[in-house]
Amino acid sequence: MQTRMLIADMTPSQRIDGLFAIANSQLGRTRQDKPYLRCLISDRSGEAPARMWSCDEALFASLPTDGFVRIEGETQAYQGQLQIIIHTIEPSEPSVEEMKDLLPVTERDIEEMWTETVRLLESFEHPAMRALGELFLEDAYFVEAFKRAPAAKALHHSHLGGLLEHTVTLMQIADRICPLYPKINRDLVVMGCFLQDIGKTRELRYDRAFSYTDQGELIGHIVEGTHMLRAKTEQLMREKGVRLPPGAAMILEHIILSHHGLPEHGAAKVPMSPEAVLVSHIDALDAKTVIALDAARPTNAPAADLGGNFTDRQWALGVKLYKPDPLAETR
Repeated sequence: MQTRMLIADMTPSQRIDGLFAIANSQLGRTRQDKPYLRCLISDRSGEAPARMWSCDEALFASLPTDGFVRIEGETQAYQGQLQIIIHTIEPSEPSVEEMKDLLPVTERDIEEMWTETVRLLESFEHPAMRALGELFLEDAYFVEAFKRAPAAKALHHSHLGGLLEHTVTLMQIADRICPLYPKINRDLVVMGCFLQDIGKTRELRYDRAFSYTDQGELIGHIVEGTHMLRAKTEQLMREKGVRLPPGAAMILEHIILSHHGLPEHGAAKVPMSPEAVLVSHIDALDAKTVIALDAARPTNAPAADLGGNFTDRQWALGVKLYKPDPLAETR
């Protein structure tokens, strides 16, 4: 593949011609009631909003819901952001080599994060909890998927390795917070942080564009996670003769079912134990902080400073965000 310009390197008034991932495609209507395409265009460096002002329904129907397209167009500044104006667009099937420039990957070292995850799973006080952790560590297929999967299709940690990155951060937060609450059961909280998103290894596809599997669409990662946990607790008894203490497996399942906090946020149950409450808040802490930082202070900052102190409204947070760090230039 020839050297291509990444989104993070783009500046206004540039011509572009290349392959990109496409997401959130919608067919809008102009003030003159003409159809137009609005979508997000991305590559491994970041994403940008895009518009195509002459897009009929037939062209829109030919585009993938989650996939890849070849675009010819130009960049422009709009309200302090870079956006792409599409002139031509068509579906495309990238080669394996081209995919390397299209899918985002965690910037953290995967093996270092996995080593830390293993350390925390081996730190449980209760022997049955340590044995349960060992079963997951011995499952090579699960480990491979867990280290590669994104944590989400979009929003937060939506890159290869994102699930591991999100999970190990939750476990580290729990490891630091639990001593502040002597009555909390650390084993349940740290294990709950590990388990809460394991179903995403089955919910999401990440071999090409990030999308949902049939299991993801019909069942979802919360229910899949409880299925995976129950299978492991049964395997623990069958193969190692170890049974979790009464109620422990139930509380761990409850943590998975309730970690989104509220039904309107996807939770199957609201948190109803101290450990479930804590895991839910730790999960929200990391997810919302990462959403805010990615929007306001992205790692791959745009090549052009287009001005403006605020991001677009972040629907996951319900606000637009103030971007500058007021102390950054005074240290």
